[in-house]
Amino acid sequence: MIIPATMTAIDPAAPGGPEVLIPVTRPVPQPGPDEVLVKVAAAGVNRPDVLQRLGLYPMPPGTPTIMGLEIAGTVVAAGEEVTRWRIGDAVCALVAGGGYAEYCAAPAGQCLPVPAGMRMADAAGLPETWFTVWSNVMDRGHAKPGDTILIHGGTSGIGITALQLAIEIGLTAVVTCGSDEKCAAARLHGARHAINYRTQDFAAETMAFTGGRGVNIVLDMVGGDYVPKNLACLADEGRHVSIALQRGASAEINLGVVMRGRLSLTGSMLRPRPVAFKTAIAETLEGTIWPAFEDGRLNPVTDSIFPLAQAAAAHARMESGAHIGKIVLQVS
Repeated sequence: MIIPATMTAIDPAAPGGPEVLIPVTRPVPQPGPDEVLVKVAAAGVNRPDVLQRLGLYPMPPGTPTIMGLEIAGTVVAAGEEVTRWRIGDAVCALVAGGGYAEYCAAPAGQCLPVPAGMRMADAAGLPETWFTVWSNVMDRGHAKPGDTILIHGGTSGIGITALQLAIEIGLTAVVTCGSDEKCAAARLHGARHAINYRTQDFAAETMAFTGGRGVNIVLDMVGGDYVPKNLACLADEGRHVSIALQRGASAEINLGVVMRGRLSLTGSMLRPRPVAFKTAIAETLEGTIWPAFEDGRLNPVTDSIFPLAQAAAAHARMESGAHIGKIVLQVS
């Protein structure tokens, strides 16, 4: 297969609004010894991409400045230490950057097979949210069958993924959404109770739904003034898991509430974690979740697909909050 020297990519020269996302020409990356080079068919769009575009999400050292944290496509080259993947394999992958491009180098361990029969555009929207949700709900939130979980942003990419995980492992899911229409969509995707946070008090609604017991886990992407309300929703021994800070990194909490309820506060950022950590998650997902995509128990939820050249429009839709599920860029 002939690999060109250059490619089209989205690599903004400076922070700014969606208008900075214009196609440019960049060298095709060379895969390292333990990496594969993927001819990208599609790339997922995620909230961290917006923060990076705005200059609010510092990238780990050595990360490509080209945007994009997840891809799907075909392996066209492999480093000498790669043993599993072969040229022509269809993969989706979590990457630390470089996804909004025609070619992307991905750590071999962070690749997963595209489930049989799945569109590349749908597969491209799987890695970032599934790695994030599994790591935080299962590994940090210690979810187990029978638990109840409160998920903020119930129809976001993270929210839909968390709902699918809840169905797969036997959690009861309560979600918050910004409209009655989104609440209805969340219920269609498995939420047992959906709360319109614009018109309802989510803490009161959550406690009423659980008969005053509270939930076992809160998956929080909001932060700020949501944190004390989240803690008020937790049952004894409950776990509060932070994965984003849309309303700020600072929160005032009553430590007495934490002590009386024996609550745990935790959280994580996925992007800076080492390849070995992400490889372990990939192996777990392939063994536990990918079979559900293979046999149709789970299906990707793709909100919209934009051409790579319209990355600005994709970001505008992300920032509007109107999407349900994943936003994807079609690359080739």
